[in-house]
Amino acid sequence: MSITVNGLDELKMLAGSDLGVSSWIEVTQDRIDTFADATDDHQWIHTDPERAAAGPFGRPVAHGHLTLSLFIPLFTGLLEVDGVTTKVNYGLNRVRFPAPVRVGARIRLAARLAGAEDVPGGGVQITVDGTVEIEGAAKPACVLQSISRFYA
Repeated sequence: MSITVNGLDELKMLAGSDLGVSSWIEVTQDRIDTFADATDDHQWIHTDPERAAAGPFGRPVAHGHLTLSLFIPLFTGLLEVDGVTTKVNYGLNRVRFPAPVRVGARIRLAARLAGAEDVPGGGVQITVDGTVEIEGAAKPACVLQSISRFYA
């Protein structure tokens, strides 16, 4: 379920709030192959199902950076900010990949808005603590702290 706020003041009031969990999305071989093509990273553990079946994970796994890139679509399912003109990915404070995402697995995002502060130019910068969970797995696929800026 998505939380909707209207404007920067309402966004700042969410600081410290749990944003909940997103819907599940499946990580398919097609998605992995498309990412490999976009990044020129065709390592066999991602793109060669036959070889990967005999590898350490038993089947292909998603690139860690593919999992990280899915943060944005997963996050937009959690928080909608109306009344702004611009949304900018400002960066990351830390990222870890504790467990691989095997092809066919489903992932979702659990997130908390850790902080929100004014920035020059009439904007608000938010810091989000996120955990990308793998359905049925003991360890998460990705743990991150993301920074975004919103401008009126």
